[in-house]
Amino acid sequence: QVQLVESGGGLVQAGGSLRLSCAASGRTFSSYVIGWFRQAPGKEREFVARIGRSGATTVYADSVKGRFTISRDNAKNTVFLQMNSLKPEDTAVYYCAAGSLFTTTEQRTYFYWGQGTQVTVSS
Repeated sequence: QVQLVESGGGLVQAGGSLRLSCAASGRTFSSYVIGWFRQAPGKEREFVARIGRSGATTVYADSVKGRFTISRDNAKNTVFLQMNSLKPEDTAVYYCAAGSLFTTTEQRTYFYWGQGTQVTVSS
């Protein structure tokens, strides 16, 4: 089992940057694919980014491509989401999630979820 804790959220002006972290417990962290999702007020939770077990493969939602970068440090059991050129529409609660080798961009394929961290981008 994996426990995930997100951090790094906050309030930032449009055009600014934030770096989110997802810290995981457990000795098998490197065996999990990790994804980031977000949920804005009144909207469905949506996929943001995904990183493979070794960190070699990444997938991004079109809305964040070129602005966000997902990375991982398996030695520290941590995944990062570097968010640059933030826009007000990026405002949401951001969640990290862990899944198996067969995990895709769909939420239902992830087994474990963190509690989320709030990101607010002011205009």
